[in-house]
Amino acid sequence: MMPPHEKAKSALKAGQIAGRRRSEFAIIEDYFAPLTQGDPLAYALKDDAAIIHPMPGMDLVVTVDGMVAGVHFLPDDPPEEIAQKLLRVNLSDLAAKGAEPLSYVLTCAWPRDLSLEWIERFAQGLSADQKRFGIHLIGGDTVATDGPLTLSLTAFGQTPEGSMIRRGGARPGDVVCVSGAIGDGAAGLRIARGEACEIDAAGRDYLLQRYRRPEPHLGLGQALRGIAHACADVSDGLLADAAHIGQASGVRLVLQAAKVPLSASAQSTGLDRVALITGGDDYELLFTLDVKAAGALSALSIETGVALNVIGRVDPRQGTKSGACLLNEQGREIEVAEMGYQHF
Repeated sequence: MMPPHEKAKSALKAGQIAGRRRSEFAIIEDYFAPLTQGDPLAYALKDDAAIIHPMPGMDLVVTVDGMVAGVHFLPDDPPEEIAQKLLRVNLSDLAAKGAEPLSYVLTCAWPRDLSLEWIERFAQGLSADQKRFGIHLIGGDTVATDGPLTLSLTAFGQTPEGSMIRRGGARPGDVVCVSGAIGDGAAGLRIARGEACEIDAAGRDYLLQRYRRPEPHLGLGQALRGIAHACADVSDGLLADAAHIGQASGVRLVLQAAKVPLSASAQSTGLDRVALITGGDDYELLFTLDVKAAGALSALSIETGVALNVIGRVDPRQGTKSGACLLNEQGREIEVAEMGYQHF
């Protein structure tokens, strides 16, 4: 009798051989054309381009994110969850702009030994999230590579003309707010890597899901149109993304570490608060608004079903260095080695 591990190898090899025998166009027809959901302007993925018609009076919003195995996800993560993270991080960018999703294009650089089963499960993950978030595929490209699995998704959304929320609109004296909880992504990554964390099974599962399948706050982003002066999603880390808003706006965001909301699960890992704040992969919305509008946060939280917290202010002084800083409970600036994740 063949040992279980040899059976697994044999099954994988069979899938790889089958994958090499299938043409690129057969794979697209079988697994990805159904993701167009019959959109006639996607041309069943048989053309080199598609057409997008935003509704009258709407602006088209475009965003793109890439993911590489070993950098943005672990190579042995479930294919369905890799697909869903890829789609959701782009939806989170649309949420930060106050946009509603329309469609997307996808580029996949598949390792040559990737099995058809893996590709099928990847497409199933996209299909499930498409239905949930109201978006569909309209095109893309597939190539083979000798390098790591590399994925890129470009998402299209729409906002009423002139209403897209930019990073560069924060004003001196604004309050700084964040949705949900920060640090779950960083804690989930450590668990996924097998690093020691003293946490129960339920907490481990929660943090893993927060890392692998972040929740894009599309409804909140749309509700912030006309209210938020600036907005970004927290991908590189709360402090780093606050600095991005500050630099784009020419102001300085001053965050209070003690006010940054952390989940009970993240806190139970014993990880340092600053490490959680700067860890990234949370995909919460970080935004600024006029202090007079801060009183509406409670109603907005109830309306959208998303927890909202004030975590700082935009420095009201003119001529301060743009960016962001983190203060301790005594009001002194905390020195951090890295503000967030950097690719270079």
